[in-house]
Amino acid sequence: MSFFSRNRAQLADMGIDPARLPSGQYHTPRFPVLHVGSVPDIDLTSWSFTVDGLVAEDKTWAWHEFQSLPTTSKTFDIHCVTKWSKFDTSWVGVSVRTVWDQLDVDSSASHVMLKDVQGYTTNLPIVDFLREDNVFAHTYEGEPLDAEHGWPLRLVVPHLYFWKSCKWVAGFTVMDADAPGFWEQNGYHMYGDPFKEQRYYGD
Repeated sequence: MSFFSRNRAQLADMGIDPARLPSGQYHTPRFPVLHVGSVPDIDLTSWSFTVDGLVAEDKTWAWHEFQSLPTTSKTFDIHCVTKWSKFDTSWVGVSVRTVWDQLDVDSSASHVMLKDVQGYTTNLPIVDFLREDNVFAHTYEGEPLDAEHGWPLRLVVPHLYFWKSCKWVAGFTVMDADAPGFWEQNGYHMYGDPFKEQRYYGD
């Protein structure tokens, strides 16, 4: 029996439906650390979150302003393109929809490009960006995010591979067409559905 088959059998033994695990993934209780570049040193007194592009007016929040937005709690499974999945992760933060509703977005808008404090980018269709579960999270499992997991803020998009869940997120650009972000320019899939194994270009 292969490692992946044993892993699925273990889930069944634990009373967990193996169907929660996308094809080609294995379940782990760990939270592996993967990212591009080094962990940034962020000063919250100068941190900001900015939305630009196809909006009537650019919008910027300082940290204390972003913290004052209504928060929500979410629990869901997450899936990394490197084949690990983690179940029932718990997050607190600001719903993407809460941020979006404060913007005057042009009717031609179709996609967003997320960006972090160091220049990392990743793209999303707006219909996916605005899904109910998506959150700009500052808390994981009841504690502030670890720096290596995106402190002070990361996007969490649970229905797509986790490279779409931008760490150290600093805002996004609203666009009228799709465009590749960092990993998409380097061969990853433009969308990244784990249940369709959309890992790389052409999958």
